[in-house]
Amino acid sequence: MTASTVPTRAAGVAPRPSAGRRRGRGRHLLGTAFILLVVALLLVWTLFPFYWAFISSIKNPADNYGNNWLPWVSFEPTLKPWRDLWGIREIRDAMVNSTVISVGAATIALLLGTLAAYGIARFRFFRPQNGSLTTWFLSQRVLPPVIFVTPYFLILVKLDLIDSVWALMLLNATFNLPFPVIILTQMFREIPVELEEAAQVDGASRLAIFARIALPLVLPGLVVSWILCLAFSWNEFLFGFAMTQEAARPIPVFLAGGDQTRGVDFQAIGTRMLLAASVPLIAAMLVQRYIVRGLSLGAVKG
Repeated sequence: MTASTVPTRAAGVAPRPSAGRRRGRGRHLLGTAFILLVVALLLVWTLFPFYWAFISSIKNPADNYGNNWLPWVSFEPTLKPWRDLWGIREIRDAMVNSTVISVGAATIALLLGTLAAYGIARFRFFRPQNGSLTTWFLSQRVLPPVIFVTPYFLILVKLDLIDSVWALMLLNATFNLPFPVIILTQMFREIPVELEEAAQVDGASRLAIFARIALPLVLPGLVVSWILCLAFSWNEFLFGFAMTQEAARPIPVFLAGGDQTRGVDFQAIGTRMLLAASVPLIAAMLVQRYIVRGLSLGAVKG
């Protein structure tokens, strides 16, 4: 028997990776580094306004000029802007107005939108058809709200509802109605019809089926719709600016009041921005698991 001419690899010596494998690994690391860089830039772009508002809310007026970005390093923080904020009665009234307006508008939009969504999902309409009804609801978010300011202002003047919390509540509920309709229509369609048919065989009424079977199955969608309506109603500026004078002014209107005759009041803008963003942010964090589940269940399948 002749010895093999194939060279044997020395024991204990690991094989070296090929050049193609090394290039593939390098491209993978380069792609990962690029993705991390993009994510980092997006985080900075998103979170920097909050950081600016925070440091502006703990600065003295003289510290607003210059590169003072690090507390206790480049400037001495203070809580005086926050004490001044809570000392303004108009700010406290604006927070109460925004809370009443947003909670009321979200609740009204959810009640009406849930009924409309169930009707579109379970019944067939002909004039107009179901698709046309859905498009009509969606058009309320597509059209710019500024074109409705003048007619709504004239209507509220006739009804003596100018500078009224109820007027803003109804306006915000009207323009946020598409959120529960669009989200819940798809979720109602995903509920098996056999469940409702079985309940009808057992003698349940349509209202009982809706309340005891359909609503519990779309609970995440109800929470998502309510939070979205709450957030959009809380942040609404145009109607709050045009339809109010003093008694019913919401907090977004006061956010635009930081420009004074002596310049921009950075402390007022920072504190008011954080105060205005805190309510919808806390509400979203408390129901985060419902939001994720509701958005995933309500996704339209291709």
